[in-house]
Amino acid sequence: MKRQLLCLFAGFFILILCSGPSTSLAAPYYEGKVITFIVGYPPGGGYDRMARVLAKSLPKHIPGKPTIIVQNIPGGSSVIAANQLYNTAKPDGLTIAILNRALVFAQLLKVKGIKFDLTKFQWIGSPSTESTVLVIRSDLPYKTIHDLLKTKKEIFLAGSTPASINTQFAMILKEFLGLNIKHVEYRGTAEIWLGMERKEVDGLGDAYNSVRIHIERGLCRPLLRTRISQPGIENLPVNEDLTTNPTGKKIMAMHAIVGGAGRFCVAPPGTSANVMGILRGAFAKVINEDQELKEEAKKLLMDFEYVPAEKCLEIIHYILGQPDDMVKEFSKFVQF
Repeated sequence: MKRQLLCLFAGFFILILCSGPSTSLAAPYYEGKVITFIVGYPPGGGYDRMARVLAKSLPKHIPGKPTIIVQNIPGGSSVIAANQLYNTAKPDGLTIAILNRALVFAQLLKVKGIKFDLTKFQWIGSPSTESTVLVIRSDLPYKTIHDLLKTKKEIFLAGSTPASINTQFAMILKEFLGLNIKHVEYRGTAEIWLGMERKEVDGLGDAYNSVRIHIERGLCRPLLRTRISQPGIENLPVNEDLTTNPTGKKIMAMHAIVGGAGRFCVAPPGTSANVMGILRGAFAKVINEDQELKEEAKKLLMDFEYVPAEKCLEIIHYILGQPDDMVKEFSKFVQF
């Protein structure tokens, strides 16, 4: 009898230990893990700075507080990084990337070497919307876009590869506004700004988030923007309003609309819905609520605004859904 009571008590004790919910005993998925945050550009540019600000504050908003390291994989204006993420990265939530928004044009134009489908990535969203602005060195005499339009002097505008937004933007302005532009190619935006300092080039068309810090320190002044606006540039002339060419207006609008999806943040295809929910929630929270990030962004003169995954995909589908005749026209002026 004594032995039976002892066994009964032992069984009851084991039952109590095991009766709690199993989730309370499980460690968070990301605990003790490392997330690699790929940047499709060299260090020092706008994409790199934005990724590093995010990587600093994101871990505290992810259950398990993983370590986040930034890895630069430049080449082809993010094509190499996108191909690698799409084809070789494991869909385990441990590799994510921030990529050039012009990649959608590469897919639209069926550019050789594109080995990804933007619609099949798992989208986290974007940390910002992006207006492209034309800036000119402050020591030059051009105070407005109309001054620039009047000059017969050749204007040297910097860009990286033909696939970059800055190069594409300059070529569109040359075609439809008649700006007397000569393109000067650099390997990345960090080198472009050194070129501006040395007065090798006169200006640049690039994301406001990337050029704002140089505007504030007096190196350059903004003259023109796309239809996507941001605080501080609302009153700048819009490129579409300065052309009477209907095709030009459509191409400028199409090139600008992708700015509503900002800088693409994605994970590999096949990443689970549970993991994507964690990442999307963390991105939204760090951008919308994190005071440390807000202070860092203010110091670096960067605007953060979370764009949800579904909004980004809506814009992607709109661009990729353009009729063939529009794609044919677009391909004449936007190279990749």
